[in-house]
Amino acid sequence: MLNKEDSRRLAQLERQLRREDPDFCSRMSGGRPHRKPVPVSLILAATVVWATALILAVLGWWAAAIVAGVWALVIMVALGYRCRPSHRGGPDILPPVW
Repeated sequence: MLNKEDSRRLAQLERQLRREDPDFCSRMSGGRPHRKPVPVSLILAATVVWATALILAVLGWWAAAIVAGVWALVIMVALGYRCRPSHRGGPDILPPVW
């Protein structure tokens, strides 16, 4: 069993290898692209903001409901971007999930 520091270092090395050689990682994983874990905090935030938007719309505060709906959409796009399969491309713009 690895201690906390060793586990953190191993995860860092795995992320670095996925960034530098995604083809190798794809071959080692059986041809499937690696999927990042779904951050529960983003799902919870999107749910709360969507519920807030619905409540504001029911109360008749349309401007506030639209703003909340747009923010919920932004959170969902960030979630989709964060959880996409790894690919060869630019750097990951979102911070890692610990």
